[in-house]
Amino acid sequence: MASVDTLGRLLGSLRVSVTDRCNLRCAYCMPEAQYTWLPKASLLTFEETTRLVRIFADLGVRKVRLTGGEPLLRPHLPTLVAQLAELRGIDELALTTNATRLAPMASALRIAGLHRLTVSLDTLQPERLQAHARSSEHGAVLAGIDAAVAAGFPGTKLNAVVIRGFNDDELVPLLEYARAKRVELRFIEYMDVGGATRWEDTQVLPAAELLARLASHYGPITPVSRDEDPTAPAERYTLPDGTRFGVIASTTRPFCRSCDRARLTADGTFFTCLYGASGTDLRGPLRDGAGDDALRALIADVWTRRSDRGAEVRASLTRREAQRPVELHREMHVLGG
Repeated sequence: MASVDTLGRLLGSLRVSVTDRCNLRCAYCMPEAQYTWLPKASLLTFEETTRLVRIFADLGVRKVRLTGGEPLLRPHLPTLVAQLAELRGIDELALTTNATRLAPMASALRIAGLHRLTVSLDTLQPERLQAHARSSEHGAVLAGIDAAVAAGFPGTKLNAVVIRGFNDDELVPLLEYARAKRVELRFIEYMDVGGATRWEDTQVLPAAELLARLASHYGPITPVSRDEDPTAPAERYTLPDGTRFGVIASTTRPFCRSCDRARLTADGTFFTCLYGASGTDLRGPLRDGAGDDALRALIADVWTRRSDRGAEVRASLTRREAQRPVELHREMHVLGG
């Protein structure tokens, strides 16, 4: 049963946060020294998560991505992966990670049924990771990427958030690293969501400028047709030698009109937009004994009334308006990016 919102967007993809905790403190997500974590009792159990994902699948979800925080901090995560992998209707089960804990877990995740991995890699310079994320685990990140390749995950991607003045001089090195590892790199424009409390528009490297810089180094860059997956957030390109990469231009080229993504937080709140100021509690009804039909009706009602265009709205603001802090009910590490 397909669910369609007020702009004709199908509910097709679900991001499931399994924890709000993270072991990095990236400046664009969790810049503060201390955070108040969700109480353990409030987190959905694996059985509760699996049940809700199954209901979302009944409503048309075909892609599920596990997120956080850092999802690999959730104990026994391969158990959840195995449960989700058995659900009918889910064509793609993926996970986004900072890879600091990936090396010893990659094989177990693959065996459990995980289809695909995306690794966050903003810099190839360990000292920059230390300054940007207060972490000395750069070597563990690279080891995690190697482990993902060795485990045989198809379609592994690297995500690099590009921030002017921080890592915008690493466009070519990051692309060359991805090429050497035979994985696809995706550059992401710096967005003012969640923990990006110090965001300034001057720190954004627009997609147009990024592509121009790469073209000046490599030569002509060719766009790849989006027909294969029109709801994908990345615009893909090919270098003259055939190497492919992507650009997620959420700030300067919002893709709200094709967004098919819903979000389920680790404590069971359903959000229909990354910029959403509030969500719908699913944990309460679930734990109060609501049946599948009631939960399905609740989710469908929320989605069919959806009219969110969060990134488009932000892009339409004047510079002064855009500089104001974003008032979000949940930080991005809780929402799941």
